[in-house]
Amino acid sequence: MCKEKWVLCPVCGNKTRIKVRPDTMLENFPLFCPKCRQETLISVKERNGEE
Repeated sequence: MCKEKWVLCPVCGNKTRIKVRPDTMLENFPLFCPKCRQETLISVKERNGEE
């Protein structure tokens, strides 16, 4: 079973609608936060065994 985690908004810290798995790679991804209504470019390289 893969541990998926919610991507948190870098502005307000709330959960977004995006989940990432440990093997997910994102580069310059436009992340939109429904709570603070801001769009931010993020990059996710790898999640090493985070819990």
